[in-house]
Amino acid sequence: MQLEFHQLDRRWEHLRARHPARQRRLLVSLAESGQQTPIVVVAAEGQADRYVVIDGYKRIAALEQLGRDTVEAVVWPMTECAAVLLDRSLRLSEHETPLEVGWVLAELEHRFGYSLDELARRFDRSVSWVSRRLALVEVLPKAIQQQVREGKIVPQVALKSCLVEEIRGWFGRQLDARLRNR
Repeated sequence: MQLEFHQLDRRWEHLRARHPARQRRLLVSLAESGQQTPIVVVAAEGQADRYVVIDGYKRIAALEQLGRDTVEAVVWPMTECAAVLLDRSLRLSEHETPLEVGWVLAELEHRFGYSLDELARRFDRSVSWVSRRLALVEVLPKAIQQQVREGKIVPQVALKSCLVEEIRGWFGRQLDARLRNR
C-alpha cells in the first residue's frame, strides 16, 4: 500500500545507526530503480490512518531526499510490540555464511532470471559482492556443498579446503611447467 510520510510514526528511528556510505548507495539505487522493497509498518493503536514504522527508516530518508512524498509499505497484522520483537529476532538471527547467501543468489538467478545488477540492487550490495558469492557456489564441488548442507562440515572448512585444493593445483601446474621447460 502507498502511504504518505505524514501518516508515519517514526518512534523507533532513534534506535538505528547511520551509515553514510550505505545511505548514499541506497539513494542512488532508489533514484535509478525506484523503491524495490516496501517498508514494514503496523497500524498505530487508536489512531486512524497512522502507522508505526518497524523497518525502512533509511528508505524513507532517501525517498524524502529525492523529493518523494509517498512510500510503498506492507502492514504486519500484529501489535507494535510483537512486530518490533519479530523484526529484532530476524535481525539478530544467526548470520548466513557467504556460501549460504550464494545459494540464495544462485536460486534467485536461476528460478527468476535475475541479473547480477538486479540481485545487487535487491540486496543493496555491489555487483562484485553478488559475483563473489555466486562464484563460491560455482567453484565449490557439489559433493562438498552437500556435506555443508547436511552439517557434516562447516562452510568455513569447506571454503578453506577448496582454496587449498586450488593452491595445490596451481603449484602442480607451475611444477609441471618447470619440468617441461628443462
